[in-house]
Amino acid sequence: MGRENRYMLFVPPSPPLRLDSDREVVIGRSRSCELTLQVGQASRRHAAVRFEDGHFRVRDLGSTNGTFVNEEPLEAERVLHPGDRIELGGAVVTFCQVGEVLEDAMNDPGDGQTILMARPRSGEREALRGSFEEIPSFAVLQILEMGSHTGLLSVESSDGASSMWLENGRLIHAETQKAEGFDAATEIVGNTSGRFLFEPDAEPPSRSIDASVTAVILEASRLMDESGTEPGW
Repeated sequence: MGRENRYMLFVPPSPPLRLDSDREVVIGRSRSCELTLQVGQASRRHAAVRFEDGHFRVRDLGSTNGTFVNEEPLEAERVLHPGDRIELGGAVVTFCQVGEVLEDAMNDPGDGQTILMARPRSGEREALRGSFEEIPSFAVLQILEMGSHTGLLSVESSDGASSMWLENGRLIHAETQKAEGFDAATEIVGNTSGRFLFEPDAEPPSRSIDASVTAVILEASRLMDESGTEPGW
């Protein structure tokens, strides 16, 4: 694995888990697992992710209900790609490439490539940009929350433009084509497609909310459950 690549597993609202090439991560209900799932249908030791031959791979550990990757049954060990969704007993774990340090192309990630917190050139601020197809909206927000970042997260999707402002990792304002405030924030978290850009230190036009990222993720999940909508993440 190249030293510039960083990979994580995300399962909201739990904090993301960074993957290392020298350790295997076991996922399951048991508290002894590196990634513990709070769902009754998951086995105590359900699946494992490890690094081999230049790739992270996932395999089932003989679970009762099986493991699925992008809705396909996992019959044998499988190579993971950024954006893959690992389904285990009702929980969905997303495999993401969350950082790629590029010395000479910090502001130009290219099509289909996500850059989070890339190393800035001299005199420039950090850039965060990418695609929700590769890293879900909730994961982007969790990274901003964990880093206590302040600024504007802009989203361009088929539904139009939307914006979310953060201050020290907390959400303070959000706008979409249809809503403003907390409702707009939950709508943005529900986005499964489009591109995003984070601009540090941008000032909001107003302050309509004061909420944690976790609170917004949980409310978005609740609304999806009530409406019968399958979360894209």
